[in-house]
Amino acid sequence: MRFSLQVHYAICGVFDLAYSGQGRPVQVRVIGERQAIPTRYLEQIFQRLRRAKLVSGKRGPGGGYVLARDAAEISLREIVEAVEGPVGGEPFAEAGAAASGSAGGVGTAGRPDFIWPELADRIGRALDEISVSDLCRQAARRGVPRLYRVVQDYQI
Repeated sequence: MRFSLQVHYAICGVFDLAYSGQGRPVQVRVIGERQAIPTRYLEQIFQRLRRAKLVSGKRGPGGGYVLARDAAEISLREIVEAVEGPVGGEPFAEAGAAASGSAGGVGTAGRPDFIWPELADRIGRALDEISVSDLCRQAARRGVPRLYRVVQDYQI
């Protein structure tokens, strides 16, 4: 199974906030640099994450994005759905449209179209079981470095 590049970037961005940001606001530009993601593209993704209430923005000096909830409360499913919509949607629009006229979920021309909702449900449950904090724990166990960015603070 493959996820879109947007989903990949969204998961990397939220992971970066949780793992390297550690509760401090992080600018999209910094996340993009650390995760090798184009900033403009990441800004669009973070707008979707903000609308889904997974991240929140802080304005002004020292501003950026933070997780809207604890990392343990954010599942991968929520991130995927913020970017692409419900996991249980029709995986193949033309297959769903062709099969919609058939009775009993038999499908078109003997195809097993009944399997798609079941697969979507299983994938959704698997994504529900993995939280952002689970990713952070695995990263720490595997020795993934935390990519801190030292911010210069000049005071007069």
